[in-house]
Amino acid sequence: MRKSGPPKGLIAYLVLELLEEKPRYGYEILKEIREISGGHWEPSYGSVYPILYKFEDKGWAARIEREDEPDRKYFELTDDGYDELEERRERGTEKAKDFADVILGFFHVYAAFSTDERFEIPETNGEWRFDETFSQWIVEQVVRHHEHYFETEFERIESTPEEFYERYGVDEDD
Repeated sequence: MRKSGPPKGLIAYLVLELLEEKPRYGYEILKEIREISGGHWEPSYGSVYPILYKFEDKGWAARIEREDEPDRKYFELTDDGYDELEERRERGTEKAKDFADVILGFFHVYAAFSTDERFEIPETNGEWRFDETFSQWIVEQVVRHHEHYFETEFERIESTPEEFYERYGVDEDD
């Protein structure tokens, strides 16, 4: 179970990956992450810039000056930064469950707003609503994205979570 927000270390990992591609400045990193998320998520300045400064302090990134943009703070990976990125890539599989928890957790909250009598959120014309139709649309978008990225037709998995975990050797408590 996740306590809050994106999986721990996600933003730092994305910053390392993006810096491997080319030197970047903070706002550019924010926009690139927004693009990667399909426009649905953008971390705050208050999360990206401290990561860049932390990487600089740890020797994983170095600030570089560019004559064409002297007022921007560009950062590039150092050799130690490449080593850190490689270590984080190797540990990346640990994040899959965290991602699933975030996605499923927020969808459960969305569905609760739609169905749980404790919540009385009014419907407003021309706005998103917490109801079955909008819930179906969210699920449909997830399916479409799955089919797009994996270039396959989505097939339902009929097993319970317990059966799924057992079939794929996943420890439920992780």
